[in-house]
Amino acid sequence: MKKFLLIALLAVPATGCEKAVAERPAAHPAAKVNGTEISIHEVRAGSAAAAAQALEKVIDRELLVQKALAEKLDRDPRVLDSIENARRQLLAQAYLERAASAAGGGTRDEVRAFYAENPALFAERRLYRLRELVVSAPAEMIDVLRAEAAKAAELEDLAAWLRSRNAKHSVDSLTQPAEQLPLSFLPRLARMQPGEIAVFATPLGASVIQLVHAEDAPLTEQQAAPLIEQFLAGRRRLERAAAEVKRLREAATIEYVGEFKRSN
Repeated sequence: MKKFLLIALLAVPATGCEKAVAERPAAHPAAKVNGTEISIHEVRAGSAAAAAQALEKVIDRELLVQKALAEKLDRDPRVLDSIENARRQLLAQAYLERAASAAGGGTRDEVRAFYAENPALFAERRLYRLRELVVSAPAEMIDVLRAEAAKAAELEDLAAWLRSRNAKHSVDSLTQPAEQLPLSFLPRLARMQPGEIAVFATPLGASVIQLVHAEDAPLTEQQAAPLIEQFLAGRRRLERAAAEVKRLREAATIEYVGEFKRSN
C-alpha cells in the first residue's frame, strides 16, 4: 500500500528535470516553492480544476526533491544508477518514437480488409455480460478443467471443485464489448448460448467464462474506420521500432563477456 501511495504522490502529468536545479528558468510560473519556480507548462491538464490538482502534486514532488537534495541523496550510488538508467531509457524511447513517427495509419483498402477479417469486432460485434473464473493452474491441468467445466451447470460448481483441490482462483462479473476481450476468445463466445461455460487457456492458467447475456452492437465500416486506423498505425509503429532495433543490432559489434559469453 505504501508503494502505491508514493507512486500516486509522485505521479504528475509532465516530465522534466527536477526544479531544485537553480538554472532552470520558468517563463510563466504557476507557484514558487522555497523560492524555486514551478512552470505553468508542468501543470497543463485541461480544465482549471485538473490543473490545480496537478499543481499540488508538482508542489509535493518539489518539496520531496528539495529535501532529497538537501540530504545529498543525489550522490547516493544507488540513486545515481537509477537516474542514469532512467535517462538512458528515456533516450532510447525518444529515439524509437522519432524513428517510428513516420508510420501512418492504414490505407482505405487496409481498413476495409481489416474490417472484413474481424467480423466479431465490427459487423457482428456484441456486448457481453459474463461471469469469469480466473484460475492459476499449470498447463497440464487445463484439459482436466475443461472436462469438469463440461459437466458443470453453474460456475459455482466449478469453483467448488477448485476449492476442493486448493486451486487458486477468483470469480468476477463483467460487461465488456467484443474489442475489450481477448481476440482469441471471440469465435467461441460468438457461438455460446446464455448459461454455457467455456475454458480458455491463458499465460497464467485459465479463464473460465460463463455467458450470462449477449446483445448485438455492430459497428459499420464508417464507424469502425477511425479505430482501425488507430490500431493499424500503432501496429505499424511497433513494426518500425522492431525493424530499427534489428537494423542497429546488425550494424553493431556486440560482444558478450563473462558469464554471458556465448560459445560459437
